[in-house]
Amino acid sequence: MRASRLIRMALLIQSNPGLTAGALARELEISERTVIRDAQALREAGVPVRSERGRVGGYFVAAGYRTRLTTLHPSEAETLFLSGLPSALRDLGLSDAAETARLKLTATLLPSVRQAAESSVRRFHLDAPAWFREPATPELLPELARAVWADRTVELSYARPGRDGAPSEAVTRVVEPYGLVLKAGTWYAVARVPGEREDRDGGWRTYRVDRITALGPAPGAEEPFVRDPVFELAAHWEARSAAFARALLRTTVTIRLTDRGLRRLPGVVDGAAVADALASATAPDHAGLVLDLPVESQDVAFDQLARLGTDVEVLAPADLRARFRRRAAALAALYQADLQQAEPGEAEDQR
Repeated sequence: MRASRLIRMALLIQSNPGLTAGALARELEISERTVIRDAQALREAGVPVRSERGRVGGYFVAAGYRTRLTTLHPSEAETLFLSGLPSALRDLGLSDAAETARLKLTATLLPSVRQAAESSVRRFHLDAPAWFREPATPELLPELARAVWADRTVELSYARPGRDGAPSEAVTRVVEPYGLVLKAGTWYAVARVPGEREDRDGGWRTYRVDRITALGPAPGAEEPFVRDPVFELAAHWEARSAAFARALLRTTVTIRLTDRGLRRLPGVVDGAAVADALASATAPDHAGLVLDLPVESQDVAFDQLARLGTDVEVLAPADLRARFRRRAAALAALYQADLQQAEPGEAEDQR
């Protein structure tokens, strides 16, 4: 365990000269005292690690020193070769570069490790887009990706969706593109508006890339923007996407579920809504479990809950309950002739 940590520490210092003891401690999930002891252990093992004090101090390795990774473990090679998304790399215009890098890395591996890496590619494949949709690469995605790599401030035009069926609105913004996220086959850009860093959202915005209609260098922005050093794309996306999902849940419906309905509920409504509803639920009665379920709207709730059939009963609001009653009456009328012609036992089964 410690040997693996020492290797990670050496690689971190080599790739990020000047990391402080605090930064290394956070990255390795150890104490700063342990960082100091590990640095001494690296020096004793022949790795020329040194520490410097002061405002620009930190840990460094001697100039020209490089660790040798010929001892890459087969499981590490398998994981490394699975870490890329072919479709994502293609969308970003990086498939050729990724293939070249893979070939270069393969050439440096020991034969046994090379076989493990190639074996993983034959056995596992990740297909990111959802079913029943034709994935389309946004035309401006490669150019936006280049701006992300270069920390280049851009001016973009964006078709912002209208509310309640209104037509989309053309919006132009100057933004600092921090990262790109592929979610269920759809690309999103996480960006910061320079002049709005002090607002309640810190100036952070999320844009669907396929709604960006124009993209170019921001007027007067000749130098790369300075990235926020504490920004982490994965953590930012997780927090914002969870908040976004909850923000959509503007309405509450009261339902009664059978045991089977409760098991099926997470498959038809938002997971955050189920968690919130269960957190405030009371003990089930003889007829089932009653929940106050947050939903996006009554229309959305109708479409979602209808999939549960007789495993759910809508108790409130009254107009949504009436809507289900009308649906039940329409279905009964549609199949009434079949019920009248069926044998008694079969008719009972259908009821």
